[in-house]
Amino acid sequence: MTAIIGLFFSCDEIDESERLIYVKPANVSKNVLLMDFTGQRCANCPTATEMLESVQQQYGADTVIVVSIHSGPLGFKGSNSAVGLATDLGDEYYEKWGIEYQPQGVVDYLEKADYITWPAIIRKHLECETDVQLQIESTYDKVEEKASIEVEAMSIDGQVDGNLQLWIIEDSITALQVMPDGTANAAYIHNSVFRETLNGSEGEPISLTEGETCVKKYNFNMKENWNADNISVVAFVYTSEGVRQVIRKKILKEI
Repeated sequence: MTAIIGLFFSCDEIDESERLIYVKPANVSKNVLLMDFTGQRCANCPTATEMLESVQQQYGADTVIVVSIHSGPLGFKGSNSAVGLATDLGDEYYEKWGIEYQPQGVVDYLEKADYITWPAIIRKHLECETDVQLQIESTYDKVEEKASIEVEAMSIDGQVDGNLQLWIIEDSITALQVMPDGTANAAYIHNSVFRETLNGSEGEPISLTEGETCVKKYNFNMKENWNADNISVVAFVYTSEGVRQVIRKKILKEI
């Protein structure tokens, strides 16, 4: 089945008589996005994954949001006998960020770093505040195998002009992985695997005015090799100053 992606977006315009009085919120905690450039042929990548899982246990998987981008020379796009997780877009991101080896990552669209340094960089970024609020609502039609996504974005401190990016990720994929001892583990469980973008490789422009909600809507069909139970959407707003806020939402089944 081929994925079908559609989108609709608008910034809400509410009659002045129906508007609630906007009250500027207190400091809002910022989540952190880590792009983990990994590969099934990468013997050191399972070690980096274990370290990331430990960081997520410390701070929460919805606070430190990991997207595992299978790509590059150690990526694997599959064969007749084995599942591959690398994608053409993953390779595009690999080139864009100038990844030199794997595992290597990019934190908040700002800092490219070796996995040994990830915990310290993540901790530093978690200490920052954000000027963007994000929320995702999702529904899933099991019969049609169709997901509907609604993203609400709002600035809480002045004007924010940047891009909104939406990615599809999947957990609990059983697929081949080369291990640190050089053996091949065919029963390895891969999580947070980058599958596809919902709105282009760079996302789409978004302009947020303080106190005004901007709503964007998307629909997509599941691919045959995706398991809807394990699919999530990652949404983030970024500018030249990096990721302003990122959230993750698991697809919900309604039918």
